[in-house]
Amino acid sequence: MEFSPSKFGNEKDLIDFLNQKAIQYETPEYLNSDPLGLVHQFKEKKDIEISGLIIALIAWGNRKSIIKSGENLLKIMDYRPHDFIMDYEHISQLPKFVHRTFNTIDLDFMLRGLKSIYQNGDLEDAFSKHEFHKGMYGRISNFRSTILNVTHEKRSEKHIANPLKNSSCKRLNMFLRWMVRSSENGVDIGIWKTIDPSELYIPLDVHSGRNARLFGLLNRKQDDWKALEELMGNLKRFDSKDPVKYDFALFGLGVFENF
Repeated sequence: MEFSPSKFGNEKDLIDFLNQKAIQYETPEYLNSDPLGLVHQFKEKKDIEISGLIIALIAWGNRKSIIKSGENLLKIMDYRPHDFIMDYEHISQLPKFVHRTFNTIDLDFMLRGLKSIYQNGDLEDAFSKHEFHKGMYGRISNFRSTILNVTHEKRSEKHIANPLKNSSCKRLNMFLRWMVRSSENGVDIGIWKTIDPSELYIPLDVHSGRNARLFGLLNRKQDDWKALEELMGNLKRFDSKDPVKYDFALFGLGVFENF
């Protein structure tokens, strides 16, 4: 079914179209060109979530470049993310690493921050409900404040998005989708059970934002947290239990069909 504005004279036609596209793109073949494919090589929960978070945090720019940098990160961690982090002490243990603005200083911060989290619980705990803020807004805020407890340079804070400053938190929302949504279709991993898929927000990017506006699902011009709230309000009307499945439709149309 090809897009034509006239085909979406009513909401049902639009829902049917997006459901079709979500099914079309949420298949194991999706992983061939997505950094999530790197995470699927791990079997242990801690290795999955650590590799997932670090790779998600560098996921901007060309997808081939992201995958290459992700492979370099896994090599640095000797393909044993949790063991490496728990043994990690100092930046002198690291080779030079650069992916766009994320460098060795930022990697050192992430490794020490994650080590602190695992010494006091685990990564899933760090995304627990916030005392003052509700929903995913609060969960991401809770994680951010937790990992920033370790000593760090100010520059590294930009890599941990802040919803309190109206960031759409694209990469963290993407990571959460990976960890929470069911693995039944062979793409997302679904190892976290303390967060319900109905809570998830899509990783809002240039593709999903443009197509959401094209379909009349989003009016706000900026790709920020307020836009995300507007978009998710509409997507939850389409599927209240799993609204983030539409990420595959909105993103897939842009990446694979130049939509």
